[in-house]
Amino acid sequence: MSTVTAFSSTTTADEVATAFAQEIKGKNVLITGTSLNGIGFETARVIAKHANLVIITGYNDERLKLSEAAIKKDVPGAHIRRLTLDLSSLAGVRKAAAEVNTYSEPIHVLIHNAAAAIAPFKLTVDGLENQIATDHVGPFLFTKLLAQKLLAATTASYTPRVVFLSSVAHAFGPGVNFDTIEHPSPEKYDTSIAYFEAKATSILTAIELSKRSKGAINAYSLHPGIIFTNISQKEETVPELQALGMLGPDGLPNKEKFQWKTIPQGAATTVVAAFDPRISDKPGSYLDDSQVANEAVAPHSSDPVNAERLWTITERIIGEKFEF
Repeated sequence: MSTVTAFSSTTTADEVATAFAQEIKGKNVLITGTSLNGIGFETARVIAKHANLVIITGYNDERLKLSEAAIKKDVPGAHIRRLTLDLSSLAGVRKAAAEVNTYSEPIHVLIHNAAAAIAPFKLTVDGLENQIATDHVGPFLFTKLLAQKLLAATTASYTPRVVFLSSVAHAFGPGVNFDTIEHPSPEKYDTSIAYFEAKATSILTAIELSKRSKGAINAYSLHPGIIFTNISQKEETVPELQALGMLGPDGLPNKEKFQWKTIPQGAATTVVAAFDPRISDKPGSYLDDSQVANEAVAPHSSDPVNAERLWTITERIIGEKFEF
């Protein structure tokens, strides 16, 4: 399998899925955030070539229909199921999870790809800051509610996986502000810091989920790369990315200062995290460029004390214990 050892920053999701076709075969995979022109869509498209079932999610069913049609046009035999999921609403998460729990199939892999736009301060219906709610609290609750579906996929030779998309940007900020998660404050809010914080929660949650499940679920986090996707082009996001120097005055990628990946390249590391058998003995790991890269994690996001504290606070927010 020379193609496997050659994974790099230029590897595409299709190449990874082809290399792990046997691992994907027969699996049921749920992916959040699968709109067209995004890495979640590309992840779903390549996995659908080999999987038994791919569940695509988003808060807008009309957009999900477009994604489903595009996948089936490319992969006529794909088994796709749409699920409406609003991660910014705890009630919305509960409703979607209840639907999944009526499915007859177990879930082998849960991929948390969806994220909120990098945007000015906004509260959700639950009184949480929008980025932390959509990127962390919603996915945490969704995972908790689907835990039995994941565990039902367990066999003597297979351990279910949960994948959290993070970012190298987690290291740019001070880590998680444990005070403002429960008590968001517009005065203390900084758009970029909130994004860095949300990405730090993904790494900490993968570490703690792997630890608490005691080998029953393998969780991973990853940096997909810098990619010009639909979320980078949102009206409220463009000025923020321009301020960071990532986008130029024309709203297009600044390729002089940053190394950008294509969407197919950006989805590659997700597919590795979901299916590479070589990382089965490395639960809680962080990946970059389709390789394990734990050394790239900032101290505040690899600290087990922080991981445990975040878990406890999030349990308090959702009003439920997440135990195994």
